Amino acid sequence: MINPITRKSYILLCSLDYHQSYRQMSSTTPENSNDAKIIAPYGSWKSPITSDLVSGSDKFLFGISVDCFGHLFWVESRPNESGRLVLVKQGEKEGDEPIDITPKEFCVRSVTHQLQGGAFCISGDTLFFSNYKDQRLYKQSISSKDSTPVPITPDHGTPLVSYADGVFDSRFNRYIAVQEDCRKSSMNSITTIVSINVDNESIQEPEALVAGSDFYAFPRMDPKGERMAWIQWNHPDMPWDRSELWVGYIGDEGEMQKRICVVGGDQMVVESPTQPKWSPQGELFFISDRETGFWNLYKWVESTNLVVPVFQLDAEFARPMWNFGMNSYDFIEDKDQKSLIACSYSQNGKSYLGILDPVQCTLSPIDLPFTEISTITSGIHCLYIEGASAVDPLSISKVTLDYQKSKAVDFRITWSSSRICSAYKSYFSMPELIEFPTSVPGLSAYAYFYPPSNPIYQANREEKPPLLLKSHGGPTLETRAILNLGVQYWTSRGWAIVDVNYGGSSGYGRRYRERILGQWGIVDVNDCCSCAKFLVDSGKVDGERLCITGESAGGYTTLAALAFTETFKAGASLFGIADLNLLKEEMHKFESHYTDNLVGSGSAYFERSPINFVYQFSCPVILFQGLEDEVVPPDQARRIYTALKEKGLPVALVEYQGEGHGFRKAETIKFTLEQQMVFLARMVGHFDVADEITPIRIDNFD
Repeated sequence: MINPITRKSYILLCSLDYHQSYRQMSSTTPENSNDAKIIAPYGSWKSPITSDLVSGSDKFLFGISVDCFGHLFWVESRPNESGRLVLVKQGEKEGDEPIDITPKEFCVRSVTHQLQGGAFCISGDTLFFSNYKDQRLYKQSISSKDSTPVPITPDHGTPLVSYADGVFDSRFNRYIAVQEDCRKSSMNSITTIVSINVDNESIQEPEALVAGSDFYAFPRMDPKGERMAWIQWNHPDMPWDRSELWVGYIGDEGEMQKRICVVGGDQMVVESPTQPKWSPQGELFFISDRETGFWNLYKWVESTNLVVPVFQLDAEFARPMWNFGMNSYDFIEDKDQKSLIACSYSQNGKSYLGILDPVQCTLSPIDLPFTEISTITSGIHCLYIEGASAVDPLSISKVTLDYQKSKAVDFRITWSSSRICSAYKSYFSMPELIEFPTSVPGLSAYAYFYPPSNPIYQANREEKPPLLLKSHGGPTLETRAILNLGVQYWTSRGWAIVDVNYGGSSGYGRRYRERILGQWGIVDVNDCCSCAKFLVDSGKVDGERLCITGESAGGYTTLAALAFTETFKAGASLFGIADLNLLKEEMHKFESHYTDNLVGSGSAYFERSPINFVYQFSCPVILFQGLEDEVVPPDQARRIYTALKEKGLPVALVEYQGEGHGFRKAETIKFTLEQQMVFLARMVGHFDVADEITPIRIDNFD
């Protein structure tokens, strides 16, 4: 029997019903509308998917873990608590409410390298975590109620020493983590792998285990605590460009006795190993793109110091390391105690769960409702998977496999970023994966197109919808076809949305990812323009109402497209980059050489900076900026705002106190969404927005 959908959990025992409902929902688009619908212009439709709904459900996950007793833990963001990150424990019994572990005065977040994730680790009944305010490490009992966190690293008075990606070393009863020390310089911080003694009552300075490289990640101990693997890399590379996998041998006193480079040391071989992990038997596995150009699984044979492929496929088993603690595979056993690997991989825009037999070299896909899978963690006789689909928001699912580990016999959602999404399914626009020609003959790029969708409204047949093109950040990130209420907010009101994976995006192999090297501001801009033109030529959107938006690097693509092309009629930049030279001068250490790889020569920094070509802007722009942004400082948005205002173009600037690089507060998310829509509607829409939104003042317009 399938349990009914409840607020707390639901069960899907068979994917057939899921796919049937998917097809039924796909039919509720304007193309299949009937005469009973209300005729109204695109963009003017009423929708129950409100800005409050979007901002309140805009939760994110920053790591999941399972303790030795099988309890599930996760870190979630709280938009209604100013974006605070909280460690949560699943209820003891099915149906029980989750339990907050993090006291209200704490926030589980590390700022090491300005990356997300990797801020906590659970060992036994002890939690270790980084606290956002002071960046000290704390330990806390998770077995006793209302346990108070206790610091285990020194108080430096300022949060200039941070820790991330830690693991517990039971052999020496110590915590091992990546440390970034910014006390001498935030632009040239010192990064090491350190050990922190958790025994002594007196707090001591951490002891360096590994030092000398610019960056470290993934320190991982073997089951006996005798060997440690880690990833390291140096400027000017990013970890997905070129990195090294090392193994160090631990002596009887806990010292590093010797170390060897497993892969990455050969300068003739370009590869980026990631996610090293020791199997229960003590074998070292990792992911690299060394032979195929795709991130595949490999194993290190210690006796011969050779590396052998576990399974090779033109698919991505990992993603660029924009977060600490990434975990796309884990070890499991079948009924005969045979060791297997549960892994996620992406191919042609879709993610899969697979069971890999490293001995037989076979990969068996597991049918799940999710089309996007990012994190896999082994539980007791189950897997916990972070994923989503076109109709499921970001969620954690508990997946139970049969004895042979060949298929899923139970799939249930244990956490959802938005429990009430199902009430609005009839409004959801289903993404269509499109492949479109680029400006380079013979090369294609990819995007997800979301047509307007509302069960109550339709437009006149002669009208084409306005288009909002989304350019993702990174620029080496990847957009996925998953339920995003922020997208549905637009499509349910009559806008078309297209989310572009331009050349340089991840998910399609190294060759596709490297299209943007030396060409940032050219390849991404051209691909976005080509995508918009493709949709116009296909008759899907109105060529006179093309708009573009993006965050961070996507904001740069937005501004560059508006400065150097005439494709779009208006744009919205969220903490976007306007001046590449200024970005380089003020960039934090992790990305301080990133722009050299993306931009290339010194003259290109000037030639591709929108701020230097403000006279070429010809359409309205709205800018949103956090005043605590350390990645893209507020001065960039202010400079482009001032320049456009002086030029006489319609322009608006919205600044937020207490927001950094990426908006976290519910009120910020809500206001940004509303003002972005009403701004674009006023500039290019030819319609009135149905929502009661008080627009901000637009310079040179109001």
